[in-house]
Amino acid sequence: MAFDHKLLDRVFAALADGTRRQLVHALAQGDRTVSQLAEPFDMSLAAVSKHLKVLERAGLIRRRIDGRTHTCSLNPESLTQALDWIAIYRNFWTQRIDLLSEIIDKENEDHV
Repeated sequence: MAFDHKLLDRVFAALADGTRRQLVHALAQGDRTVSQLAEPFDMSLAAVSKHLKVLERAGLIRRRIDGRTHTCSLNPESLTQALDWIAIYRNFWTQRIDLLSEIIDKENEDHV
């Protein structure tokens, strides 16, 4: 499977920040205006806007502008490559754990 490593870098870098993960989580509940997204944070609207721009550049969110109102929505498709990349390693570790379990079971059988 071929991955767009630049996209993965942007997605993982965007999600490396706790504030941005919280923003993504809020948007997973539904579309929000920038003001609604900024409300729970103890930071300026401009600071939240900077976080949103990082999420936009990573393709994680979309922004619609209607007059002075900016509404953001989650773009879940952009997470697909990241999830596919993570799945490779989830499978890797699942196989390793299964193998370890087999070894332990065999040793337990040998000691009985």
